Amino acid sequence: MSTNILVVGDNLQAAKVVSGTLTNRGYEVRTAGNPELAFESIRARRPSLIIADLGASGMDDLAFCRRVRDSANVPLIVVSADEGAEIAALDSGADDYLVKPLITERLLARVRAALRRSPDEPEASTMGVGAFHIDFHDHRVRVHGQPVRLTSVEFSILQLLASNAGHVVTHETLLTQTWGPDAYRTAEHLRVCISRLQAKIEQAGGPRCIRNERGVGYQLVRPSATMHES
Repeated sequence: MSTNILVVGDNLQAAKVVSGTLTNRGYEVRTAGNPELAFESIRARRPSLIIADLGASGMDDLAFCRRVRDSANVPLIVVSADEGAEIAALDSGADDYLVKPLITERLLARVRAALRRSPDEPEASTMGVGAFHIDFHDHRVRVHGQPVRLTSVEFSILQLLASNAGHVVTHETLLTQTWGPDAYRTAEHLRVCISRLQAKIEQAGGPRCIRNERGVGYQLVRPSATMHES
């Protein structure tokens, strides 16, 4: 599937600026002025990435994030003037959060990082720890057969840990591989993301499988008796 980006926003001028920036860099861009038009566009053709700026007229960014996450496994970047809403947006399903005014090169760096995590290129393998199952082909996680909804950032982190199961993946590697070398992210931000990922697995009845190697990184624990690959 070719790369296409959906820009969602009720501020037409702001959406035009973002769309123009992306178009000038060679991306295929579609726009939607409100959530309903956005979901019509998503149903017609799934985008590679969604960038949403819905706050200008009081639209609910968090409800939009949750609805995207419930309906599609698509990377989602939220753009907002509210610095204090980042954690809530990430908890609601956003993969990244940018505070306005936007810096062009920072926006483009976040777009590149999000597209690197896009699940358009599947891997032909699965991995399980007891009732906890990762399907790399479908980019899905299941516990006792039931899906666990992850953001693309959370799945990217889990995939990297699972690919190195039983070995420690350093903070630097996780940060660089997940958000890219130009992203402004810290070990503390990584800790929050991994805590949220582990909590989702446990809440669904899965094991505590991610170990924090303090000051170094994280590893996916791989008990030889229960872990398998195919």
